[in-house]
Amino acid sequence: MKTLNPEKLNVEFKKGVDETGPIIPRRYTLTHSDTTGELFLTIGLYYAYENINPLRDEVLAEWRILNDKYVMIVHCYVSGPIGKDRAKKRYEIFNRELPLALEAIRYGDRIFFETHKFLDKSPIWVYFRSYYPEYNSIEYWGKPKMYK
Repeated sequence: MKTLNPEKLNVEFKKGVDETGPIIPRRYTLTHSDTTGELFLTIGLYYAYENINPLRDEVLAEWRILNDKYVMIVHCYVSGPIGKDRAKKRYEIFNRELPLALEAIRYGDRIFFETHKFLDKSPIWVYFRSYYPEYNSIEYWGKPKMYK
């Protein structure tokens, strides 16, 4: 696993969101540059669809309440009908890079987590979206405090 280089993380807060709130709605759009290795985290009321490229290798996350508890829901678009081999490769890449992505979200929004300490103990559920059933899954990925 790669470790986060904070100097290569760019964080932008959109209108209606600041370093401490709101909790809901609060959505994260994490994209990256293959050329520079930079990560771009946008935190807003809505996802930053304007930052998403045609390869769809972004990580989207948001806070929700399920069964009266806060949870972080993460979305990774693995594939449409693009071929099973390509879907498998994308699924493997998401699994390899997701710890770095979660670390970037946790670090980039660290003041928010310091303000709402209880959220560090909330479960993270990752939805891998794929046309192929073997790569279309929901997985538990721990808690935000694991990615400090």
